[in-house]
Amino acid sequence: MKVLAGTSNTKLCRDIARQLKLKLVNSHIKRFADGEVYVEINENIRGNSIFVVQSTSNPANDNLMELLICIDALRRSSAKNITAVIPYFGYARQDRTAISAKLVSNLITNAGANRILSVDLHAGQIQGFFDIPVDNLFSTPIFARHIKKTKLNNLICVSPDVGGVERTRALSRRLNSSIAIIDKRRPTPGKSEVMNIVGNVKNKNCVIVDDIIDSGGTIVNAAKALKDKGARDVYVYITHAVLSGHAVDKINKSKIKKLITTDTIDNSKKIVGSKKIEILSIAPMISEAMKRIANSTSVSSLFK
Repeated sequence: MKVLAGTSNTKLCRDIARQLKLKLVNSHIKRFADGEVYVEINENIRGNSIFVVQSTSNPANDNLMELLICIDALRRSSAKNITAVIPYFGYARQDRTAISAKLVSNLITNAGANRILSVDLHAGQIQGFFDIPVDNLFSTPIFARHIKKTKLNNLICVSPDVGGVERTRALSRRLNSSIAIIDKRRPTPGKSEVMNIVGNVKNKNCVIVDDIIDSGGTIVNAAKALKDKGARDVYVYITHAVLSGHAVDKINKSKIKKLITTDTIDNSKKIVGSKKIEILSIAPMISEAMKRIANSTSVSSLFK
């Protein structure tokens, strides 16, 4: 078992390797002046099980191409099997006319990957787009432990939209709390308008849980609406913090008490100086799943 680090999130790669007590594969990844990606494997990996870790976050196209070339280089180096560990799976939100996740799944499979390991896929049906096994990990247990550790009382879990109710219910079961739902309308892509709140949030600590925060508009509006309805404090738990544009400024100026996210995307430079954003490491859970895949055991008990 060996781990190859992509360049999209080198800190997470090092943390995973540290958890597994392994050295990263000796490789050299660089970009030529015209933007082409060059990957060189500088050690013998013949017959090894290789895990290549690469989030397809911004710049999505560059990071995706790098992942494909890494997988191809490993296949040509006679790796026994290749698992693409994609903590943040990009191109997952286009799910209407152009189902881009299916195209991406074909590219990864044809490049030579034998298995996929990801975290909180935006849509569960993406697993069915692949013709190879897919392990989709959930961050809910990590969030539940953090909330219990902070000893928040009088809790209510809040779904920012109807589509996130299942995720919110899973967290509320672990915390033994009730749930509320924000009914919103999205007039144009990237903009949302909160319409109504289903559930009583007055004098309660609200925990909003979602898989992705991008520009921050939806979550900021949701926090304001909850405060307007008498909520005490609003905490936000997000798996993938894309944080595009002025998202960090919006969060810092918002009614949000604290935004907690994971390190599936490297935001270390974006959140410098922000007292409202906290990062939880996903490395222990990913490394445990990798260990179980290498040993051909189930990863489902990670969610218990």
